[in-house]
Amino acid sequence: MTVYTPRRAARVLLVDAAGRVLLFDGTDPARPDHRYWLTPGGGLDPGETPAQGAARELAEETGLRLDPAALGEPVWSETIEFTFDGVGYRQEQQFFLVRVPAWEVDTAGFTDLERASVSGHRWWSPEELAASGDRYYPAELPAVLTRALADATAGQASC
Repeated sequence: MTVYTPRRAARVLLVDAAGRVLLFDGTDPARPDHRYWLTPGGGLDPGETPAQGAARELAEETGLRLDPAALGEPVWSETIEFTFDGVGYRQEQQFFLVRVPAWEVDTAGFTDLERASVSGHRWWSPEELAASGDRYYPAELPAVLTRALADATAGQASC
């Protein structure tokens, strides 16, 4: 029986002018054959709000620096259970939508673990992602992204 460690996280749907979302090509160090695509983001530091964590993770993982207030309200949230590097997590996570005309990703701020578990990145349209046959997280990502982009009232940041 897996014991799950509670964790709070914030993730970012970083979308370019073509409506494509940035995803990282990752793997689980404990299961190298378990490959997947995931959005920028990660666990919150103690005392950090989801918007603060999302802005920090976005800066660390992509080089894009935004004021947390510019992120607006989350466009989606979920609670998931998963294992990573042999540890089980029960993670409550919120997703923020950030639109950019374009962005040259800078991963210089990656942690050692991110450098070891992320092999690249790519911009995906919701349609490409849904048709890819690749594993991605969250599993509902194409629908979540399509809904967030269509929702004119969704909280979002633009740069």
